[in-house]
Amino acid sequence: MRLIFKQEKKKTFFSRSKITKIFSIFVPNYLAMSKIATNIRVLRDLKKLSQETLAEKLEINRSRLGSYEEGRAEPPYDLLVVIADFFNVSIDALVRGDLSKTDPEALMKIGKNRILFPVKVDKDNNDMIEVVPVKAMAGYLNGYADPQFIEDLPVMNLPFKIVGKHRAFTIKGDSMPPLKDGTIVIGKYTESLNEIKDGQTYIILTKNDGVVYKRLYREKKKSGDTFEFHSDNKTYASYSISSKEILEVWGFVCSLNIGEYKPQDLNMENVIRFLQSQRVEMGK
Repeated sequence: MRLIFKQEKKKTFFSRSKITKIFSIFVPNYLAMSKIATNIRVLRDLKKLSQETLAEKLEINRSRLGSYEEGRAEPPYDLLVVIADFFNVSIDALVRGDLSKTDPEALMKIGKNRILFPVKVDKDNNDMIEVVPVKAMAGYLNGYADPQFIEDLPVMNLPFKIVGKHRAFTIKGDSMPPLKDGTIVIGKYTESLNEIKDGQTYIILTKNDGVVYKRLYREKKKSGDTFEFHSDNKTYASYSISSKEILEVWGFVCSLNIGEYKPQDLNMENVIRFLQSQRVEMGK
């Protein structure tokens, strides 16, 4: 006679903190993989390439490309660089953006990569421009290449005709008088650093400092690879930044001074009220 003993399965319990940790690691990774998968498919379709043709150009096999497009695997960083270079898009846009929501005709170049600018118009087909309010300024460095972040920004219509891509930024501090803290500066997108003119003012997005509004000069000693950032308020010292650190440049067009409001009152509702008083049409 054989005696068979039923082995009881061990129950595994996870603490709340453990589950939270697993969730916080897994969900962002899953979302990133999902965006990469969608973006590779969108870009391949725009180029009208088959999976097999694109796989050959990327020097990988078709099944591997299929696993990326289906979200079953994530491309390693070195392959992401190859994909971004092949389609001439930024890695940020490839990894964090949703290119299916972007008009391919709205792609604009900066350096050798492309940044995605969705074209927005009002009911009369007039160009609308995004407004980056104070609360969004902190997240702009991480969100500038994410179409979803840009799509969620409020928009406005200026009372004059604009040509080219424009965006409005809320300036902080007193380094560029007569502009005050909270002034909205509207800039036109500068497609190449070669277009920067010495002594002109620009809104610049840099890797380390985020968004700043300064007067720019090329450093002669550095053969144009470095720019001097100058404040009009001479109590602030000038400093230099390599062109490799510059992510976006917007040339000054005009400003809207919100000087009647105190800093603590500069919420979006007051900003919209001010803009409407200046006959600037606002959206969402």
